Amino acid sequence: MTAAPRHDAILARLRRLHPRVIDLSLGRIAGLLADLGHPERKLPPVIHVAGTNGKGSLIAYLRAMLEAAGRRVHVYTSPHLVRFNERIRLAGRLIEDDALEAVLEEVEQVNAGRPMTEFEMITAAALLAFARVPADVLLLETGLGGEFDATNVVEQPILTAITPIDFDHMEFLGTTLERIAVAKAGIMKAGAPCIAGPQRPEALAVLAARAAALGIPLIRRGADFEAEDLPAGFRYRDAAGSLDLPAPALPGAHQIANAATAVACLRALPALGVDAAAIARGLRSVEWPARLQRLSRGPLAARLGTRALWLDGGHNPHCAAAVADFIRERATANVRLVVAMKANKDLRGFLQPFAGLVSGVTGIGIPEDPNCHAPADIAAAAAALGIRGETAPDAAAAIDSIAGEPETNEVFILGSLYLAGAVLSENT
Repeated sequence: MTAAPRHDAILARLRRLHPRVIDLSLGRIAGLLADLGHPERKLPPVIHVAGTNGKGSLIAYLRAMLEAAGRRVHVYTSPHLVRFNERIRLAGRLIEDDALEAVLEEVEQVNAGRPMTEFEMITAAALLAFARVPADVLLLETGLGGEFDATNVVEQPILTAITPIDFDHMEFLGTTLERIAVAKAGIMKAGAPCIAGPQRPEALAVLAARAAALGIPLIRRGADFEAEDLPAGFRYRDAAGSLDLPAPALPGAHQIANAATAVACLRALPALGVDAAAIARGLRSVEWPARLQRLSRGPLAARLGTRALWLDGGHNPHCAAAVADFIRERATANVRLVVAMKANKDLRGFLQPFAGLVSGVTGIGIPEDPNCHAPADIAAAAAALGIRGETAPDAAAAIDSIAGEPETNEVFILGSLYLAGAVLSENT
């Protein structure tokens, strides 16, 4: 058995520092960063990304396009799927174990036992690593919200981008779309243009008001840039002209919107020197696991034989609607879902887009996570929507059961990035 990396023990110690009450503020991490010598002021140019859905995909496109143009790119994303190191990419490479352990230990030592959330400690460690390795740009993804997210200690990004805003993390961000949008808009800064992906009118109004107050351009999908489907890709248009581009390597119609938002970001930053050829190469080469990812090999995939097994970590109704559209576009009959979700997620809202579309839902749990919807509750929610509901102890058992049904053509495992990570580990 392979020994656990040493950073697992460090992270376990950091979790014990968690404040008894989470108050959304930047005070704790600001104090820690000051004691670390302000690494957040020594970063390469930062593109800061917030939103509810599509943040990771947008960053994946930006990274692929920037690297296709020969740029050195730092990336900070969360959560990880299989290895914690996935969260921190230094100049194109995942952070090595030794380097990760060193910055985590340094942050732990300087923090000296003060109450601090795990995400704050990880963010401080990541900023320390980013400040010490040369790069051309840092792609920085918020964890939760924006205004009081630990990543919002960056005072002067070169650009901000806000992907579609929807209902999620309402216990922290508020129960109206306007209030959630206010939190997301908190990353916007004077002197930095903001690119807005497709938004509902209520959210767009909040972003527009914030941009006006800051005196910055708000570059909007549908007004300032657009993407039109073509037989072999899409046509991007903005005030500077149009580009005919290849279809993104990531499947799903919603990925055109994510790709177009990435193009708009780079067109707003001509100094980065990403031309149309590099954009096209990035679109063809982009990778982002657990976003409508087809598992074509591995032990779980093998259980279904020639039938397709798909994996997606989306966990809210907006994500579910994108997957449902993908299933509908493919016109595949007898599709089965295997679903697990964290207990604070909208189970009925997530399953609603699949009513009348799929032939069954098997509820399972998230491995080693008691804070998730019970499989029986998932099956009952499906049944209430007119979908056959079943349960299984885990993904492998669910797939084994479905494999015995010759009428089933495809299986989608959905509902949680934590589940997706466990599935990817099991399928290696």
